[in-house]
Amino acid sequence: MDIKDIIRIGKRLKKEIPLHLNELRRGKSGGRGAGGDITHPVDRMAEDIVLEEAARLNIPLTIVSEECGVREINGGGPRLLTDPVDGSKNAMTGITMYSTSIALIDGDCIGRVSAGYVLNLVSGDEFWAVKGKGAFLNGEPVRTQQDTGFKVINYETQTPRLDIPAIMPLLALFNRTRCLGSTALDMAFLSQGAVTVLVIPSPSRSFDFAAGYLLVKEAGGIVTDTSGKEIEDVRIGVKRATPLLASANEEIHRKALRVLKGG
Repeated sequence: MDIKDIIRIGKRLKKEIPLHLNELRRGKSGGRGAGGDITHPVDRMAEDIVLEEAARLNIPLTIVSEECGVREINGGGPRLLTDPVDGSKNAMTGITMYSTSIALIDGDCIGRVSAGYVLNLVSGDEFWAVKGKGAFLNGEPVRTQQDTGFKVINYETQTPRLDIPAIMPLLALFNRTRCLGSTALDMAFLSQGAVTVLVIPSPSRSFDFAAGYLLVKEAGGIVTDTSGKEIEDVRIGVKRATPLLASANEEIHRKALRVLKGG
């Protein structure tokens, strides 16, 4: 399996999800997926598409998904880590900021991601990266912000009353702040230079950030946890794994870490 196969999965998602979205919004949400969040109709449809297209490849794969958990295809093989709809609450309520995240991993930790793909399900923009070969937006190479200005910071929270005070000193340094509700899109936008820093103070799940991790790294950025520790050894799975700090370049990252540490 390679990035071309993942892009083909994305093509079907891009075609079918918007076509059925109004119907899906009228459907009933219920139960919780393997990741612990409520499963919405749009989650179920997107995951079904990913599973069907993966099965059609007729190769051994192990799907790790927010909804179904672990699913082996043809005996299992390299892991395809996916959040079928990252930002499904946005999708269901009409907030136009949600995506699909897919990462190919030959191993069991984040450092073994070999390809990452993020599809903006609203605009249709496709971000992808291949380890050692760069990051791309709709086929064109992208780079993170190259200067050291504190321009735009994105953040995501689990418990705002606790998370926001912890990161407020960092947020206060930036010209603009954004909270999108889709970690995969946060990291995709960082990879193209539209965002300077992403901070997530509460533990995030690997299927939300695995593809974005490779996008940011291949575009020239830095990704650690919020204490500065590397996350390459973080194990993949459906449970919350690690807080995140992603920055456009090393100098910005150093400054951001210093502020988070109270320096």
